[in-house]
Amino acid sequence: MLINHDTRHALDVVVDLLNTAPDSGSPDTLRDVEELRAYVRRNHFSGVDALTDEDVAAVRRVRDQLGRIFAATDVRTASALVNALVAEAGTTPQLTDHDGHDWHVHYFAPGASVADHLAADGGMALGFLLVAGERERLRRCAAPDCGRAFIDLSRNRSRRYCDSRTCGNRLHVAAYRARQREAAGS
Repeated sequence: MLINHDTRHALDVVVDLLNTAPDSGSPDTLRDVEELRAYVRRNHFSGVDALTDEDVAAVRRVRDQLGRIFAATDVRTASALVNALVAEAGTTPQLTDHDGHDWHVHYFAPGASVADHLAADGGMALGFLLVAGERERLRRCAAPDCGRAFIDLSRNRSRRYCDSRTCGNRLHVAAYRARQREAAGS
């Protein structure tokens, strides 16, 4: 599947946002302005200046909406959720070439809040996946104690873990050890 740089970046930003939510024992890492500021820096947002507690609350609402899109059981439901998210953000697509990047499209209005930025760009990126018939690429880690979000961009759509070096390897090692114990007990 071909995904352009901007859509890939928007999808990565969505995944990072979803993975700030508490799940399977991991804490919420988007609780205050400092944590939101760290998220904004980590994801290279442009045009974001002062952040407030209201921004934190708004971004958390967008995170919840994005989580519902990931959890949708069919394309129609996911599409309705994407449409609502993007409409609420008041998208204003524009061509831009800021910060040394080549021409690309921003789906949010200049001066938009960080929540509207996330909703518009992230919603459109998820919409592109849905239009391409690739909803099944929106996944949660198969490790029983994880549940982190990821987008399976593997050629054969076979990725099961958020990170094969951690969750995947940990489960493979555990399975190997269980087989070794079973063989030793025989």
